[in-house]
Amino acid sequence: MKSLIFSVLVLLTSTLYAQTGLKVGDKAPEFIAKNSEGKEINLKQLLKQNKSVVLFFYRGQWCPYCNKHIKDLQDSLSKLSEKGAYVLGVTPETNESIAKTKGKTNASFSLLSDRDYKIMKAYKVDFVMEESLVSKYKTYGIDVAKNNGALNAVLPVPATYIIDKSGKIKFVQFDKDYKKRASIKDIAAKL
Repeated sequence: MKSLIFSVLVLLTSTLYAQTGLKVGDKAPEFIAKNSEGKEINLKQLLKQNKSVVLFFYRGQWCPYCNKHIKDLQDSLSKLSEKGAYVLGVTPETNESIAKTKGKTNASFSLLSDRDYKIMKAYKVDFVMEESLVSKYKTYGIDVAKNNGALNAVLPVPATYIIDKSGKIKFVQFDKDYKKRASIKDIAAKL
């Protein structure tokens, strides 16, 4: 039943206007934000300390596809770290919802709450849900605005970027179909 519900949501979401995302070769927008534990995360500093940053955007703790992707990243974290990568997730959800994500996935890497959507906008992955879709999600028990601690329902297109030491994007996975995510194999191959 859940897969049917999410298949319907995929169809509804795919009709929405969404950003186009950044491309390979683009300069990655820098940002400074606090992770869910209150530690300051500075992209520029991370790139000085690591060979690359794997930056991914996810919709929320209520999304089984997001949780699977995060779990896959966690399960392969040592493999990615050995290649010099720092893994970092961004969501519009509150820190309370991030705690739920961590509980479901055992994620030990940093997850950022992008409550003002600045990071999502900079990477061109944000979209505002139409009211009809907001209502439809609510019938499935998903209140996106509430999970985000906001008045409006904004989600990212799930996307993964690998950013190299120079701040350039060297890998992009961006797909409006939120079932499609970057595989660990593809990420590891580009590190």
